[in-house]
Amino acid sequence: MLLYLVFALFLVIPVAGHLRKTRAKETAARAAAERGKLYSGGPKAQHPHIDISHCIGCGACTQACPEGDVLAVVGGKAAIVHGHKCIGHGLCAEACPVGAIEIVMAPPSIAADLPALSPNFETSVPGLYVVGELGGLALIKNAVNQGRDCIDNIAVRLSRQPRRPSTGLVDVAVVGAGPGGLSASLRAIEKKLSYVTFEQGELGGTVAQYPRQKLVMTSPVEFPMHGKFKKLELSKEDLLAFWKEIAKESGLKVNTQEKVDDIRRDPDGHFTIETPKGRYRSRAVILALGRRGTPRKLGVPGEDLSKVMYSLIEAEAYTGKRILVVGGGDSAVEAAMGLAFQKGNKVTLSYRQGAFNRIKERNSKRLEECRRAGSLEVVLSSQVTEIRSRSVLLEHGGQVREIPNDFVWVFAGGTPPNDFLTRVGVALGSRDLTTEVAEEALHVA
Repeated sequence: MLLYLVFALFLVIPVAGHLRKTRAKETAARAAAERGKLYSGGPKAQHPHIDISHCIGCGACTQACPEGDVLAVVGGKAAIVHGHKCIGHGLCAEACPVGAIEIVMAPPSIAADLPALSPNFETSVPGLYVVGELGGLALIKNAVNQGRDCIDNIAVRLSRQPRRPSTGLVDVAVVGAGPGGLSASLRAIEKKLSYVTFEQGELGGTVAQYPRQKLVMTSPVEFPMHGKFKKLELSKEDLLAFWKEIAKESGLKVNTQEKVDDIRRDPDGHFTIETPKGRYRSRAVILALGRRGTPRKLGVPGEDLSKVMYSLIEAEAYTGKRILVVGGGDSAVEAAMGLAFQKGNKVTLSYRQGAFNRIKERNSKRLEECRRAGSLEVVLSSQVTEIRSRSVLLEHGGQVREIPNDFVWVFAGGTPPNDFLTRVGVALGSRDLTTEVAEEALHVA
């Protein structure tokens, strides 16, 4: 009898400990879901769908996700609790031992401010395509894949049509030289399609504006003119250098510093593209634009001062300065930490909310380390009320505080180029399926 009691103790104690940990994790997950309110600010076109009938609640998906607590085990089943942090890695689906998670693409009509797209990324305007971030994808890997696949579809379509030589008419015009646009342009070279590529800034598009050393890829991707790039962690600098090398080797030409002002579809089915530098014609058009568009401003006195900026390219160019960073997303947090690392800088990060609920897990941990080390001051539930030449007025807790200041960076998002899309004739969607999937998963759980 004593032997049985000892055996029971050895069995019961670990099980009881496991159950306590499971209950604690579930409680934390429910709290996270309540805080996040299942907000879906991540990719609205690609997201995990959980088959509750097959899920065994092992938690492998929660450990595989590099973005932190996107998924959690609630009621013994996996559920999306921080959908806004998801950027479509797909590692959760790979880690699931029973195949209960599928990475799905949403059909047309995704969200009220996104273009409605066919499975081939074609908009409501025949021959006009959208790839990458503008279509709802925040992940570089997905933009690269879409740009490549889009050209493949165009090549097949053009091969079935009579193509009479025409002076000044190219097969495809690519607007944007970020990941999606560069992938499309390189694929056009591979497919022997004539092309013209426009970029209002420099090669790299939005990626070139990221903070220094920002990690931009966490999984392998197939690049046209190169093959599979297997490096699992790739910084902004590595990726830009890689693109420039491929561009040089392939003879890729990009019309940098040339913004597209207008696109219209002519009666013959071809497109006319107008820029400040000229007029172009093409059989098809790919819009590979970012969603930042025009930076969203604070609307406070003094914001027109030259010391106020909306993107940070090289943090090391600023030393010994008093700096205010405004915003609560990854761009704001990464910029603040990068600036705080520079010698002699005194950096304050202001965010109007009471917590950073929408940043990546690695940024959340690094930010807390910076706060504990005293290298960065964080002022939550605060708002800028005025910007002056040598100071900034910050409202916090009902009181206005004047902070000595040399530079201000504002990361309040941007106004998406929806006016441009509407003017071109692109129809926008009306639903967000990521939220619906999350609600379904939690409801069933």
